[in-house]
Amino acid sequence: MSKMFFLFITIFFALFLIIFCYLFVGKAPVSKNIIWGVNFSQKGAEDLKIDWKEIYLAILDDLKVKQVKLITHWDLVERQNNDYYFDDVDWQVKEAEKRGVKLIFVLGIKTGRWPECHDPKWARGLSNEEEQQELLKYIEEIILRYKDSKAITVWQVENEPLFKFGDCPWQDKNFWKKEIDLVKSLDSSRPIIASDSGENSFWVNPAKSGDIVGVTMYRKVWGHVTNNLGFYINLPYPPVYYWRKAQIINKLFNKEVICVELQAEPWGPVPFYTLSLQEQEKTMNGNIFKNNIEYAKQTGLKEFYLWGAEWWYWMKESQNKPEVWNEATKLFK
Repeated sequence: MSKMFFLFITIFFALFLIIFCYLFVGKAPVSKNIIWGVNFSQKGAEDLKIDWKEIYLAILDDLKVKQVKLITHWDLVERQNNDYYFDDVDWQVKEAEKRGVKLIFVLGIKTGRWPECHDPKWARGLSNEEEQQELLKYIEEIILRYKDSKAITVWQVENEPLFKFGDCPWQDKNFWKKEIDLVKSLDSSRPIIASDSGENSFWVNPAKSGDIVGVTMYRKVWGHVTNNLGFYINLPYPPVYYWRKAQIINKLFNKEVICVELQAEPWGPVPFYTLSLQEQEKTMNGNIFKNNIEYAKQTGLKEFYLWGAEWWYWMKESQNKPEVWNEATKLFK
């Protein structure tokens, strides 16, 4: 028994060492001709108490961004059951069309920005099955309304739906597949992004589900121990960690991996806009921003959407701290 146990331990540690070296040792090829874009959320802008249209136009006209991951929110569009308010999303799409901006259009219940899942109040009293049926109806309305837009190049169905983060009513892989199948049935002309945590997943489920795999990339975050206790964490992953996982996905599934969420705003114990500037700048400032950009270049990935453009504008306009905004302008020249 002792010999078998020793053999088992030896094999286990040998495999661990091989996997560790593969994911954490070495360098990825430095990416060239990188596509840089940003995320935009109407709610994210409204949280900062600045006109969200002002921020959106500044991103398009001042930064000259040509690639936007447009986050939409179910509760802003269908505030009452079967009563759709499309004016705000219409405006965002049309402004992108005017400028030749390419959009990743994010739709579903979990689309990003706290609380991550954005189901309307009227839907919260429904059973999971009933709410899912209402969500499918909403998705159909969205696709039929916007599928003729020349600005939209990709649909992203949900945002990290299998990653346990946020205030969400369910985590359902089978339903996620139903959503993706519905979108494909309504619009077969565009690819679909399926997304997952860049750090805490091997991306197999999104590779099986979507045409493109979208991942996050975070460098410094707040880790909760309890509701009242936590600490800042510098995540240990080297750039090659993303490259090697992307190569596995490409070889096994023939799918491209892109970064749909690159950290470029603070991450604290509570929503960042409730923190002091000193606390915010522990996880994001001009120097950290530059370091994250350089880090991203070393991962070998070729397309990145920065998370935090609303905050850059707020820092520049409301706090007289334009450093991150000015750094960002260098990416979009």
